[in-house]
Amino acid sequence: MYNYQLHQQLQKALKEKEAGINIAGKDNLFYTRFVANLASIYDLYTELYGGHKKAAQDFEQLIHVIATAYIERSTLLKNRDAVKQQQGNWYLSNQIAGMSLYVDRFCGNLENLAGKLDYFEKLGVNFLHLMPIFESPEGESDGGYAVSDFRTVDKRFGNITDMQALQQKMGEAGMYLMIDIVLNHTSHHHEWAKKAKAGDTYYQDFFYMFNDRYLPDQFEKTMPEIFPEAAPGSFTYNAETGKWVMTVFHNYQWDLNYTNPDVFLAMLGNIFFYANLGIDILRIDAPAFIWKQLGTTCQNLPQAHTILRLIRQCVQVATPGMALLGEAIVAPKEIINYFGTGAYTAKECDFAYNATHMALQWDGLASGNIRIMMAAQHEILRKPFGASWITYTRCHDDIGLGYDDYMIENTGANAYEHRRFLKDYYSGAYPASFATGALFSVNPKTQDARISGSLASLCGLEHALKKASGYETDLAIKRILMMQAQSFFLGGVPMIFYGDEAGYTNDYSYLADPGKSYDNRWMHRPVINWEKNKQTEVPGTIEHRIFSSTQKLLAIRKKLDVIADKSNITWLTPHNIHVAGYLRAWDDKRVYCLFNFSAQLQYLTWYAFKEHGMNPAQLFDYWDEKTYSTGQDHEYFILQPYGFYILEPK
Repeated sequence: MYNYQLHQQLQKALKEKEAGINIAGKDNLFYTRFVANLASIYDLYTELYGGHKKAAQDFEQLIHVIATAYIERSTLLKNRDAVKQQQGNWYLSNQIAGMSLYVDRFCGNLENLAGKLDYFEKLGVNFLHLMPIFESPEGESDGGYAVSDFRTVDKRFGNITDMQALQQKMGEAGMYLMIDIVLNHTSHHHEWAKKAKAGDTYYQDFFYMFNDRYLPDQFEKTMPEIFPEAAPGSFTYNAETGKWVMTVFHNYQWDLNYTNPDVFLAMLGNIFFYANLGIDILRIDAPAFIWKQLGTTCQNLPQAHTILRLIRQCVQVATPGMALLGEAIVAPKEIINYFGTGAYTAKECDFAYNATHMALQWDGLASGNIRIMMAAQHEILRKPFGASWITYTRCHDDIGLGYDDYMIENTGANAYEHRRFLKDYYSGAYPASFATGALFSVNPKTQDARISGSLASLCGLEHALKKASGYETDLAIKRILMMQAQSFFLGGVPMIFYGDEAGYTNDYSYLADPGKSYDNRWMHRPVINWEKNKQTEVPGTIEHRIFSSTQKLLAIRKKLDVIADKSNITWLTPHNIHVAGYLRAWDDKRVYCLFNFSAQLQYLTWYAFKEHGMNPAQLFDYWDEKTYSTGQDHEYFILQPYGFYILEPK
């Protein structure tokens, strides 16, 4: 809705920057975007800060922050913005496939990474997610998520010039780049925290700091512990100030206080700094935690969504070529909300992780059936058109069994016993398990726990190599590829975790590092051995078998426009509880994707291909490059153990 007073305020602010902005000429599109979004920006800002004593002053400053970000954006990036806007939702394309990696563990530093782009091109990856690269104290880094300077690249990786050179080289190669912004907290070595420790009350208000334990005790009555083993509780005593500081994750990570509008403005400035480095997708770490309120779990609160919507509106105005990913690893019904609801449906985060389906894949692999996988899809399918998933089988984090108990119980299973079975299976405590993993962050009160381990080790490759069994090695490779294939064709941008493309098993070297030994997630964050990776070029090696197969899967995906995420997925009726199948359809194109989660041959009625309005005479499998003639309803399509099929009607 048009607001004359807001328009006049915008005109005044832009006039003060008239040397940088020509609203009637080259910057007219920016001005038009600002006018179109200004009322929403104001409403969202007022929803958060309308009652704050600095509300009016800081809203004026917000307009200046947005305008400054646009002025400082290079002509090259503004041109890329225009191209992306002409494409519409550019990030829904089936042409994008990603890899997530730790720069130092992958190849040492950013300069070396720029020299590895041909490796990604060969694999078929054109989108890189770099795990945190900004300054973080050694030994208290939480893998880089304890940031001490949001605008300085950690010297371990190089410097900001190296970052810019990498982005430029990737841009020239048509590649996309994603980095993290840690919105929830800073390192206690950050400049803001240092000033707070020194007694500066302005910066003490950037954090949640209390003179005694009364309010911390009240908060902790309803706040669940995130790392009950390594970091119990949610507050840490700071001797320098004599105050208790909120530290939800680790005691060296101080939670930012977003009830203070100055915190929002400061962090928005950092977001625009990243945007103007040329970042294509900004991964917002732990957005579920960014608003705290007494008497709640301090997770997934409405104000957290308001902050994300406000960020999205600001980005749409100044740097519209950058998409946002909300890293919300929460219950299925909560994940969907990060795409936006109501008037902001598909206008909050552009991406979220399909963490629910990732966990369901591991459930299916251990149990050998897809009952629970199917019982959860109704929540995942609520994703709105125009937003998308990051799909994956593995990431840097642990595997949390983050689906609801009722989804398990609806299949007739006991939720507690089933979760215990999965934990035993992947930690090696279950006698018949092929997996080699470990439990992470066991809660002694609830027995809740997550799972660590590499894709290859959890799929049985480490176990098979120890037994020197060629048969079991073959089965492990089939499991790896079947798991990857299901996530690649599901809908969204597939994200491979580095090392998985070459079959890396658990890396236990972290045990010798005091800064990492307490956190077994480092077992699935390998240090890449480039001599080993040369084996990806040697036919017959395990590395080559996995690499070349991953390469082929990505190539198939890019051939099939129907795989682009147009919210065009329909799950097939589970005529066989061991076989998961879905249909991707758009216009007159259809592709059936089938996955056998068991170690035995499975039989699927041919009717499964006919119940959605088609009766194909033949089906071409892009994976095995075979054509199958469809049979009668009482006959069966036979699936190999851990087999998968990408079938197009002919």
